[in-house]
Amino acid sequence: MSNVDQRGLINQSTGFDNQPSDLVSGAEAAALLGVKRETLYAYASRGLVRSVPSDGGRSRFYVREDLERLKARSDARRGHGPVAAAALRWGEPVLTSTITTIGPEGPRYRGQAATALAAAGVPFESVAELLWTGALPEERPTWTLPQEPALPAARLADLVPEGAPPLATLALAVPALGARDPLRFAATEEAELPRARALIRRLAALSALPSGARRAKAALAEPTMTRALLVALGGRRSERAEAALEQALVLLADHELATSTFAVRVTASTGADLYACVSAGLAAVSGPKHGGACDRIEAVVAEVGRPEKARAVVAARARRGDTVLELGHPFYPDGDPRTPPLLAAAREEAPRKVNVAALFALLDATKEAGHPPPSVDVGLVALCLALGLPQGAATTLFAIGRLAGWIAHALEQRKDPTLLRPRSIAS
Repeated sequence: MSNVDQRGLINQSTGFDNQPSDLVSGAEAAALLGVKRETLYAYASRGLVRSVPSDGGRSRFYVREDLERLKARSDARRGHGPVAAAALRWGEPVLTSTITTIGPEGPRYRGQAATALAAAGVPFESVAELLWTGALPEERPTWTLPQEPALPAARLADLVPEGAPPLATLALAVPALGARDPLRFAATEEAELPRARALIRRLAALSALPSGARRAKAALAEPTMTRALLVALGGRRSERAEAALEQALVLLADHELATSTFAVRVTASTGADLYACVSAGLAAVSGPKHGGACDRIEAVVAEVGRPEKARAVVAARARRGDTVLELGHPFYPDGDPRTPPLLAAAREEAPRKVNVAALFALLDATKEAGHPPPSVDVGLVALCLALGLPQGAATTLFAIGRLAGWIAHALEQRKDPTLLRPRSIAS
């Protein structure tokens, strides 16, 4: 195959523009499928595999995409379904995307390291635009709100039960905002970007609803996302606090095909509107195996109370077989690179706060016990404790930051006309 000049090979009946990586010889095609040449010819005659003639016309080349699709169907029928299932469990890639890649240094947004963007103080709004468009603005974008009235905050606040976590208000607000947007269906990307900016700004402000509609309105009036969130969640406002929160939002903006992101892409593949896609992501985050990680960390810190009790709590939990903290990550065996900046910001912001000191004492105790390094959830909880944010704020900040990535993936998925519809296999 490497000795064949394939320039100019075009299958006029299909319009398929052949590139060297797109075509394989008959021998390679048969080997890929694990069949005899006669069977390959039968597949081609039945239209299951497209082929094009070589320059001399004496042999034919076969479209790799068709061969791989046919092989996947064949493997599933032969009981190789577990191979595909394993791909959905921290396994092989299952979708093509240009948005985020993951390496030892952490996620890269459109080729730019998230840790470098965060360290450089790039605003969250700019990173969101980078994820959506592929271009990083030179200055912080100003996200203006449309003139039409949004959902009245006071009416929505009446529906929020007392003591509800901020995340619950987001899950309530998104479909309500969608119901008031008659132009949300089949919107173009040019129309979706203003909608996305307004949606993120409103959700950041509406996270204040457990504390009342007045605070939500004050948060909505703030010029940046970080200020809006600090007002909404009742945190101490300072330049250092804003910078730390900005860093957290940037580090959490996307993480490739996380469970919630995959839920967003599946929903987007059906043609659902942007609000429905975001609702799918929030639904996934609400699960204890996803967003619930931050809640468990908060509970352990509350159980410890004071730093001197950390070792005893770690030992007691180990005896019971209970989880101590959210430690380790399958993608980062040497430690999640997103975590250290958040821990450093927490230590700088409030090194003497008792609950912050208790969390760091827990980390020391787990390290001594030989546990893996902490996850990004631990870093996020540490920062929220240092900033004086309420219980449940860490999960809310995770969701607000990840909105940028969810929207980017929804927009990208819409460009693929296929429906994400995997198959199951009988056990």
